[in-house]
Amino acid sequence: MQKHLIVSDRVRRTPPQFSWVDQRLVRGNHLMKACAPAWALYLVLVTVGDQQGLSYYSDRTLARLLSLSEEAIAEARRQLVAAQVIAYEAPLYQVLGLEVSP
Repeated sequence: MQKHLIVSDRVRRTPPQFSWVDQRLVRGNHLMKACAPAWALYLVLVTVGDQQGLSYYSDRTLARLLSLSEEAIAEARRQLVAAQVIAYEAPLYQVLGLEVSP
């Protein structure tokens, strides 16, 4: 699998507070944009992603890791894409930086 950036102008960077889980998720009210299973998926994607936020775990693997159905993974992914915190081109995920592109 060759990885490529899906959204090249939204590459995640280490936030100023030095953590891959950016405090702006809370401070910017992002958490209100998706359900708890979606944020569980986000945490996995942040954890397994490379330095550019890229990963390609299957729905089956993600469902097993999170004790969710594959349908629940698809819905969680849909919510995270709608919240603009990830991009997805099957099977590739990209965790996006929280900065909004100009």
